[in-house]
Amino acid sequence: MTPLKAAIGDAIAAAYAVGGLRAPAAGCRVLMYHAIGGAVAGDTQQLYSLAPDLFARHVGMLKRHPVVSLSEGIARGEGLAVTFDDGYRDNLTVAAPLLVEAGIPFTVFVVPTFVESGAPQYLSRSEVVSLARLPGVTIGAHGYSHARLTACDDGTLARELTASRAWLEDLLGAPVTTMSYPHGAVDDRVAAAAAAAGFTLAACSRFGSHRIGGDCYRVPRTDIWSFDGARRLQSKIAGQWDWMAWR
Repeated sequence: MTPLKAAIGDAIAAAYAVGGLRAPAAGCRVLMYHAIGGAVAGDTQQLYSLAPDLFARHVGMLKRHPVVSLSEGIARGEGLAVTFDDGYRDNLTVAAPLLVEAGIPFTVFVVPTFVESGAPQYLSRSEVVSLARLPGVTIGAHGYSHARLTACDDGTLARELTASRAWLEDLLGAPVTTMSYPHGAVDDRVAAAAAAAGFTLAACSRFGSHRIGGDCYRVPRTDIWSFDGARRLQSKIAGQWDWMAWR
């Protein structure tokens, strides 16, 4: 999604809103962030690293909404939840201070091999623990090696899920029952494997909102991009970008 395509998307979203065709916004809306200021590997279009000052403006807008933890939002089928994928160090150093000060709960989905790699853009073991101890923070799994789960054979799929959960639980000394699918890749086989691995909630990358009775192993999330200003963020929260689910 380039800025030009995003501008076209804004026009479509506006047409939905003005024409009364806006996608329903009822349910729990889950926002998906990645890095805040740091580099994102493989992000050739520079979609997934928000400038810290822009993220600060996002936080200011989020404070106007009923933001809840991911598990609470899914259980109630309402509210707004904030998540981060991959486990970037700036989630702790940049995003967390702003969110904690604002009283906004959030979930960070961590990849064990990224942590163990020692690469500077990712959280270290001690930093994952420090992040988990902050008020309102939940740590979830994001696969053991960030493999595309739909492309894994059955044995590899089971190991990716069970090993990621076991690694995090061993590190944190607490249950980890929430995950997001790497690359957003999920099908019936992967969803069933996530349930078998002991996860009770799994998020994908399809736009939309989660309502009571919805599939807890395909929780929709709304992708947030590096060039999403206040107006676009508000339109995404309002459901005006849910047409992207059919892209």
